[in-house]
Amino acid sequence: MPENLADLQREIAELRERIAALRATHTMYPDDAAGTAEAALAELGYAEQLLVDCGAQLTADAEAATPRRTGGEDERSVLRAVFNELSVPVVLLDHEGYIRRINAIGAERLGGLSGYLTGKPFSNFVDLRRRAAMRSWLAAVVRGGEPASFESRLAQRGWSEDVHLTLTRLDVPTEAHPIVLVVMSPPLAGPDDEGPAPLESEVEDQVVVLAARRLDVLTRMTRLLLTGAGPSGAGRPLALDEAAALLADAYADWVIIDLCDHPADARRARRAVVAGPRGDAHRDLVASLDPLRSEVPRDVLTGGQSVLHQYIEDESTLGYGDEGAPLLSALGAGSLMSVPLKGSRGVRGALTLIRRSNRGSFRLADLGLIEEIGEHIGLALPPRDPG
Repeated sequence: MPENLADLQREIAELRERIAALRATHTMYPDDAAGTAEAALAELGYAEQLLVDCGAQLTADAEAATPRRTGGEDERSVLRAVFNELSVPVVLLDHEGYIRRINAIGAERLGGLSGYLTGKPFSNFVDLRRRAAMRSWLAAVVRGGEPASFESRLAQRGWSEDVHLTLTRLDVPTEAHPIVLVVMSPPLAGPDDEGPAPLESEVEDQVVVLAARRLDVLTRMTRLLLTGAGPSGAGRPLALDEAAALLADAYADWVIIDLCDHPADARRARRAVVAGPRGDAHRDLVASLDPLRSEVPRDVLTGGQSVLHQYIEDESTLGYGDEGAPLLSALGAGSLMSVPLKGSRGVRGALTLIRRSNRGSFRLADLGLIEEIGEHIGLALPPRDPG
């Protein structure tokens, strides 16, 4: 429980954020009501406890720190070795959900090395639609002390995997705050069809295959741009929908093109083209959003600098839907990049590509390719009207 007013305000703010995330998740995914409701009940229990005890906590003096007795270095070394060699994937999180320590098999499960994973939020490795529930369960375990066990889904580096998570609070004498032990195990229920299955094969990581794919995309885009510039296509304006459809077919799941039609004010922009999976119900929603009301592509349009999110950490960067749910969560995004469309007179627009969590994430080489394509598209755009 909070020890002073500042702690209480922070707890209330975090509770408000988690409740808003749960409400948005429930609105966007009503079929997941059972899992979301369990997390909401845990939040309700914590809110009740907070209301009962906050008065006493605010008036109580801060409890003096008690000297803690620490074990020997030899004992700690043995415990670290045992932890690292456990045959079950386990993670130690601090009270805010950041990875403090992860064993070898746990790091393998998350697709990285322990040194790289340490210090990152564990929720970053959870599928977007499961993050809100996971954060709420973590907060409930930290505050209430009762273990939690629930189904979740990991999604990183081109794969997604259903998993059963068990969270247990550990009160360590040498730690100012409790830490949380996370055990990852196979799901208790059979795999569901929530979200797409992995698409990328192991060969996707081979440099030659990736380079060949990028060259193919660049060649096809160049051919499309030259179609309007050649003798037979002279005078035909660039078909942005064809360019977006080409990229969506060969390189991404969603492609968004935003344009600035007024050179006097580069901040005035409109959503021009949206290309995505055929029949996807979110297409109209993506097309209706104001590009300047979200971090991406607003920063690209106004600053002229490219943006690459290899892994989606903040699901709000592309804006929100009508019901307040993050758009990237609704699209099942796993990776995103956005580049400026630069013409002879500056930024003409922004080209945004999104891959879902079942595909390999965008890399720096992908960004370089799309930056080049973006520059070509910008130069091929027809002159805009002055004023």
